[in-house]
Amino acid sequence: MTTHVALVARAFGARGIFIEGEDNQLLKSIYNVLDQWGGKSYFNIEFVSNPKTLVKSWKERGGKVVHLTMYGINIINKLSDFDQINSPLLVIVGSEKVEGWYYYNSDYNIAVGNQPHSEVSALAIFLDRIYKGEELNISFSDAKLTIIPKERGKKVVKNE
Repeated sequence: MTTHVALVARAFGARGIFIEGEDNQLLKSIYNVLDQWGGKSYFNIEFVSNPKTLVKSWKERGGKVVHLTMYGINIINKLSDFDQINSPLLVIVGSEKVEGWYYYNSDYNIAVGNQPHSEVSALAIFLDRIYKGEELNISFSDAKLTIIPKERGKKVVKNE
């Protein structure tokens, strides 16, 4: 699941991902995507041992923390808030066992729906809404491969 969160983060405009713990196989998978599809200079990956310290330091440096949870306020009701933010966003996604600490130490607890759903879908919808669909036009200059859109079939070209 973490690989899918990283792939969505990259494809939908996030500048990087922090991952609790360390997983060299995960890192290898993500770097393989960055190598083939681009984004090596754009998308950063960092392992953290203590995510609470990351949240605290992010806020101390003036950033805002968004926790995506089905228990939060629906994104539709908070979109205008995000238009006003001029500081970096740290978006927290987690599995079903997110500690209560994150609910109380995030600037925003945001829901994309109030039914059980995947953190991958929550991240994709959140990024799509705050970027207003512009992230769907992302292309990376260092990509070795490019998809050529077609109504039917698949076409991928190697970049020179």
